[in-house]
Amino acid sequence: MAKGKKYEANRKAIDAGMVLAASHPLIAPLPPVFLRFEKAALTLPAGAWVQVGGERATGWVSNAFGHDPGGTVWPNLRRRADPAEWAYVFARLRLHLALGHLDPEREGIADHQAAWLTAERMIAGAGVGRRPAELPPLPDGLPSDEDALRRRFAEAEPPGDVLALSLGMPGARFWTVGDVGAIPEALARHRMAGLARGLRAAAAAALDVAGGRRATLSNRPDAKSAARQARDWVLSEFPLLAALAASFDLVEDVEVCERMGVPIAAICDATREIYINPRAGLTDGDEMRFIMAHEILHAGLRHIPRRQGRDPWLWNVACDYVINGWLIEMRVGVPPDRLGYLHDPALAGMSAEEVYDRITGDLRLMRKLKKARTLNGTAPDMLDGDRVPGWWQAGGADLDAFYRRALCEGLELHRAQGRGLLPAGLVEEIRALEQPPIPWDVALGQWLDAYFPPIERRRSYARANRRQSSTPDIPRPALIAPEEQRAGRVFGALVDTSGSMGRVDLGKALGALASYALGREVTAIRLIQCDAAPHDSGYVDPEALLDRVSVHGRGGTVLMPGLRLLEAAKDFPKDAPVLIVTDGGCDRLTPRGEHAFLMPPGTSLPFKPRGPVFRMG
Repeated sequence: MAKGKKYEANRKAIDAGMVLAASHPLIAPLPPVFLRFEKAALTLPAGAWVQVGGERATGWVSNAFGHDPGGTVWPNLRRRADPAEWAYVFARLRLHLALGHLDPEREGIADHQAAWLTAERMIAGAGVGRRPAELPPLPDGLPSDEDALRRRFAEAEPPGDVLALSLGMPGARFWTVGDVGAIPEALARHRMAGLARGLRAAAAAALDVAGGRRATLSNRPDAKSAARQARDWVLSEFPLLAALAASFDLVEDVEVCERMGVPIAAICDATREIYINPRAGLTDGDEMRFIMAHEILHAGLRHIPRRQGRDPWLWNVACDYVINGWLIEMRVGVPPDRLGYLHDPALAGMSAEEVYDRITGDLRLMRKLKKARTLNGTAPDMLDGDRVPGWWQAGGADLDAFYRRALCEGLELHRAQGRGLLPAGLVEEIRALEQPPIPWDVALGQWLDAYFPPIERRRSYARANRRQSSTPDIPRPALIAPEEQRAGRVFGALVDTSGSMGRVDLGKALGALASYALGREVTAIRLIQCDAAPHDSGYVDPEALLDRVSVHGRGGTVLMPGLRLLEAAKDFPKDAPVLIVTDGGCDRLTPRGEHAFLMPPGTSLPFKPRGPVFRMG
């Protein structure tokens, strides 16, 4: 058999190992090696891997025509090894060249031994190919600095594990440089710069592997999807939403999207995930930018918490009308015409709440929009999710506060960088989010303050001053509240006592009413309890509501008879305000006087209220 045929399998493994080493991001920028398969390649000892020779580089210059001369390698053609092992060997050889080890001025055996251990320490954990099994483990207890190693080995024989690191025979040199001349300083700097580039590229590749963009360090990263490119654009070019975009994970898994009911795109602010279904075929970059900004704005503007018991689909439609109008005005991407989207110039300048009220007030429009398409097709693109335990629930920022702050900081950054004008409605909503929401009991108290201003006290000699006893000869007037001002300080409370109202919610509502009444010198509260039929409890002392209250009902919910009973009462002032406590599962109410609603969180009324609505947080 001819020698070429005899070692053909070995040569294929060597060539494959060379390619595998060159594909690693750490090795690619390093000096090259050139294979030779004659003479020494067929005469090397059976235990050796390679023989290396340096190339003359005296005239090397750092310009477009200056190529690194690298080194010549004679691999042992008679050695059986797989490509991964050869890749490890070639990677270490190229590292020797980058570190300047093939230098005529470093030809002592101690120089070689220190170089072997230095290169082996760097390449052993780099993930290039597979370390040959015959190479010993790295010895412990030796200096980390190469110069210190050289001095140590020059004074005493190195351990056997160091001698076995030679890629020739154990303890023997496996490279010779002869008369190639000293390495030019410019070439040495070029090689160190290449090593620095390789280290940076390897670190970036390791992050890609951890993030799933590539399977191994040697593989090229997968091309970024349109969704990832859109998010990168938001991060770099759209500072208004950059902080929010950075806090969300992008999910582009078909099975996950199908399981979550996401045919196109959706967002879940509770789990910090944006879902893009690859089956939707969203490949246009401008359309994806529009969709990405649309979904992020849903989270930033807190549309899920603002829903407050409204119909989820119609609320999603109302929010889409508002957001799409802003994005089109700002020219952020291009609306996806083939998927369909919601946009009506007649709704410009309206908030999501106003758009929702307009939709629900038009029965024909409401039926039509029940079949509308959002950016998630016929499904809502705002997903409810359980609040996951994390840093924002234990000692950190509240989830809502985090999103509000991120959007407000994005607004300041957008303006500071002069990235263009923003719609006035969007700026107004962001500014509103910047202010922490007023607690519900404080807001309720402010509403009642309009009907119960502070009593103007007067001095009267009809009642003795409490300090009168200290000066019995000097009459002192007392500071009193006139009875005519106290007499009309009453308000009505229509309380839903049906079975759907929880005891905790009832307790919160009655406790808030009692606390306010005592603080504002309200003399009495006219209490009407209502389920399937009204029960008039008459005027109740506010302090009595702080004790146990006998609740009548716990059946169905019909509040209108109780409201009419209160309004028809001859002893109830016509201008007194009425507070209606209900969970929304009631009949349509048409109060005649001043009124407000107090409701549990996440509930809504089946009609458009004329008075303010307060929700117990």
